[in-house]
Amino acid sequence: MKAIIVEDEPLAMEELLYIIQKHSRLDVVATFEDGLDAFKYLQQQQVDVAFLDINVPSIDGMLLARNIHQFAKKPFIVFTTAHKDFAAEAFEIEAFDYILKPFNESRIQGVLQKLEASTEAATAPPVSPPANRSNTVNLYKGERICVTDVSAILYVEAAEKQTKVFTTDDEFMVPMTISEFIEKLPPTQFFRCHRSYCLNLTKVQEITPWYNSTYLVKLQGSEQQLPVSRSRLREFRELMQL
Repeated sequence: MKAIIVEDEPLAMEELLYIIQKHSRLDVVATFEDGLDAFKYLQQQQVDVAFLDINVPSIDGMLLARNIHQFAKKPFIVFTTAHKDFAAEAFEIEAFDYILKPFNESRIQGVLQKLEASTEAATAPPVSPPANRSNTVNLYKGERICVTDVSAILYVEAAEKQTKVFTTDDEFMVPMTISEFIEKLPPTQFFRCHRSYCLNLTKVQEITPWYNSTYLVKLQGSEQQLPVSRSRLREFRELMQL
């Protein structure tokens, strides 16, 4: 795996490089103090990972990331910054992670492990996933961007122009509508049971009859009961063989 670092603070550059070399097999092929120099390099060379500070000269890290995001083959982007205010914007461009300064070695080690696992999965032989779907989604928790396997999602709930995402252990907020978020999920695994809810069919534990011949659905690892609307009732019965 090839990586670059864009960082204009020499001590931060040195520390990050040391941690990467200590805890991963990443090959840091180039380092830059200037965003424009990094962009010119990436126009000619392909890398797997780009570690980007946000406050760098010429082109700041966020603008550089937006340009990288347009590449046909784009590297994973990991922001390294002292400012947590850009986390939501980083989420919008599907950054892999967002690391705050001062650096925490164990935090970076965890990111490096996820990077290596994700790269190995990306280079493995394809298993014919549905078009425009992937096995992971980016979920937002505070200043963290969590790369999460879709199989860990129990259900999602509409929250006006945002979407709440529930796993067995945690709750996340995604800055997009429920319809937009569902587009990122495999349709054979997730079912929109109600205009406000979409559930993971593999997590269904109990189905309870409700009024008007509809149902309430309980999922593994959750006490929440999700309603099945009348408009989705027939499809739900067919899927669950009721």
